[in-house]
Amino acid sequence: MHNLVYLIGRLTEDPVVKKLEDGTETLPFNLAVQRSYKNEDGVYETDFIRCVLWNAIAAHTAEYCKKGDLVGIKGRLQNRSYEVDNEKKYISEVIVDKVSFLASKKEDTI
Repeated sequence: MHNLVYLIGRLTEDPVVKKLEDGTETLPFNLAVQRSYKNEDGVYETDFIRCVLWNAIAAHTAEYCKKGDLVGIKGRLQNRSYEVDNEKKYISEVIVDKVSFLASKKEDTI
């Protein structure tokens, strides 16, 4: 059995590493992935995929990337649950093993 995810998309926010109590570093972010076809209005729709990076890969990504940068990721899909006000919530996210820095967002020039 395989659980393998490849995505290419743009960071929706500047990456910020969070340090957990045990010293582990994590970097959660959303990746905007444009669909390969247009909808009935002639517009490409975009999916926003939750991704999580850990330790060194999290630190390197935060150091070299910023909002709007194009990255490729390789990872696995994970489902988990948590409780808020005694209500169980579910989330799917990609646990990232590898990040490829593909292109920086073009700066507007005048």
